[in-house]
Formats: sequence, structure tokens, C-alpha cells
Amino acid sequence: MAHFLVTAMPLAGHVRPMAAVAAALLERDHRVTVYTGAHYADAFDELGCELVQWRDAQDFDERDIARTFPKTSRPGLHGTVAGLRDLIIGTAPGQLEDIVAAFKRQPFDALVGDVMALGTGFAAEVLELPWATISLVPLTMPSKDLPPSGLALQPAHSVAGHVRDRILRALMPAVTGSIEHAYRAAREQSGLGPGRPFGEALYSSALVIATGSPLLEYPRSDLPSSVEFVGLLRAPSPLGAPPLWAATLADEPRPVVLVTQGTFETDPHELLEPALEGLAHDRVRVIGTTAGVPFDGDVPANARLVDFVPFSAVLPHASVGVTNGGWGGVLEMLSAGVPLVIAGSSLDKPEIAARVAWSGAGLDLHSGRPRPIRVRNAVRRLLREPSFRERAREIAAELEALGGAERAAALIEALLRR
Repeated sequence: MAHFLVTAMPLAGHVRPMAAVAAALLERDHRVTVYTGAHYADAFDELGCELVQWRDAQDFDERDIARTFPKTSRPGLHGTVAGLRDLIIGTAPGQLEDIVAAFKRQPFDALVGDVMALGTGFAAEVLELPWATISLVPLTMPSKDLPPSGLALQPAHSVAGHVRDRILRALMPAVTGSIEHAYRAAREQSGLGPGRPFGEALYSSALVIATGSPLLEYPRSDLPSSVEFVGLLRAPSPLGAPPLWAATLADEPRPVVLVTQGTFETDPHELLEPALEGLAHDRVRVIGTTAGVPFDGDVPANARLVDFVPFSAVLPHASVGVTNGGWGGVLEMLSAGVPLVIAGSSLDKPEIAARVAWSGAGLDLHSGRPRPIRVRNAVRRLLREPSFRERAREIAAELEALGGAERAAALIEALLRR
């Protein structure tokens, strides 16, 4: 039996898949300690994990991140850069202190790190321990074959496109200079040398367990051999019992459209409201989730709004999913063979939308606040053209075959043996 420390950023979309990995390690009779924020400690305690909470690292509430990190509320690129600098990089030295203190109290054999928990890699260096990265977002590691990550550009197919990508790769150091400076400063604060560039340092050089599948990943000739795709890391237990009304969807004669903005960016005016308006007069049944946010708009006769609903209760009956592009929700819907309309404009969501469109399993609206007519037309197209659903089903089969949390646990065991 080995003792693993599993790190999870205190974000719902990160906690659920990391809980799946922790549960799979426990099922293999390992000892698991989880390092996360106070808001999600109970989720791991219920699994039987030991707990270490963020202390030196500045904890936060994902429902109001700007209260702790004010600059993350800025729109567009400025907010994204602030999130990387203040939240991801800025908390890393504190994460290191917390993890080292936990190791001194009760040593562990290896680290299993959320890719966004940068302090995991810092601690692996200091403690000289094996380290596996769980990539809970699409891979962002640089490649000679692709445009720089973060620009939501698909791979080039022409000479002009390849020239464009080479120019963009050459320009990126100037664009990301402030991020690299903050990263170097965090390493210096932690007593570490310069290390690898930030874009590479997010990933363990020994093992990267990537969620998703090859059909959702741009082809690249320089993908490290350390990368292993495992499909969907499904949470070990459902979020709640299916509501009684969900059973009626099996007999619904109209196509069912699931509309969700996930649990992180939940302003209903961005996507939920345009989707309801755009689909109000179509012959579809709309199920919309609000994540508990009050909705003050009109609810059409063909729609039902709920705070939360287990995806497993709706997806077997859904014909189309409309989402702002959170990676966990995208993988859940694709794992059910549901084609997607994606409208996301912040963080990694444009990248996710671009990949889904490239895969052929959905449409990218290139906006976080689409007009109702654009949502309507996209849904109509997915319902009309079977190729999108066929591609989504191919991806679903691949996600299932990759093994999920059980295979992730086996890969982590193999790393420890090495």
C-alpha cells in the first residue's frame, strides 16, 4: 500500500474528476490524502480520504473569485492573464508550504496533481518525490505543429497557415512575458531555480494523465510519451437522485435540448437566456440549468428550468447540448454521444469550443453572449445533419474505451513502481 497526496484546486469542475481519481486509488487499497480548499473538504472526507486544507495558500470561493483576486474580474485577455498570474501562479508558493508541512507530519510516497495546482510540481522538486499530472483541461503544452495555446486557433492546413503559426509562436514570449516573470518570481520565493518555462512546468515530465481522447486532441508529432489519455474521470457518485420529471423525457416526442452554463460562470444572460429565447418557438423540449442563480427572464412553454440535474438523468434522452464550454461538462455530454453547440469566451472555453468544432462533434459560436437566432440556427443544424451525432458517438466510444479513473489509478501505480 502506498500513500498518495492528491491535489485539487477548489473549483467544482476540478474537484469532481480529482475525487474520481482519489476514489480509484482508495479502491486499490492505497492511502490517500487530499489537499484542497475548505469549501470542498467534505467531498473528499466522504470518500474516506485524509484531508489537508489550503492554509498558506490563499483559499477562495469560486462563486466570487474576484473578492480574493480582484483583477480576475477584468474582461477578456486581461482577466485571463490575471487568473494565471494571481490565482494559478500566485498561490503556488503557499501550496508548496502547505504540502511540505503535511509531508513532515506524515510522509507520502508520490504526488498526484491537478494541472492547475502549480504548487504540486514545486513540492515534487523540493521533496524529490514522483509526480503525476492530471490534466483537467485540454493540453496546452507547446508544439512545433500547432499555433500557440490560448488563441483558439485550429491547426493550419495551408502554407500560409503554417507561416502564421510560426510567427505567432515567435511572438508568444513577448505576449506572455508578464506570466513568465510572475512564474520565475514564484519559484524564487519558493527557493527554486529558474526551472522549465511556465507552459511546460504545469506538466510532470514523468506522467501526464490527460482527460479527453485523441479524437478531441489536435495531431502533433511532438506529443511527449509521458501523455496518456484516459477519457472521462467520472465522479464516484451522482450529485443527487434523478427528479421525477426526468422519467417523462423517455416519452418526449420532441428533441430534447440540454442548456447548461456549468458551475463557474453562471450569469444566465450570457447563454441560458439567449438559448431560451432562440428556441422558444421551435418544436423542441428545453431543459436548462441555472446552478442556483435566480433567473428573472421569461421561461417559454417548451422549457423547464432547474437549479441542478444529474446529467445521467437527461443525457440519455438529449439530442443536442448547448454549453459555454466547461471541459468537464463537454466530456460528460460527448460521452453520451450528444453533439454540442458551444458559446464560451473566457479562460479555456474558446480553446475547447475550437477543438469540439474541429472534431466534427459540434459547432463553435465564437461568442460568450450569442444572439438568440445564432443559438437557434446552430441547434437546428445539429438536429438536421446526422454527421454531428455520428461523430459524437465515435468520441463517446473512444472515451469509454480509454478506461477513466480506474486506468488513471493503474498508471499512477506504475509510475510509483518505476
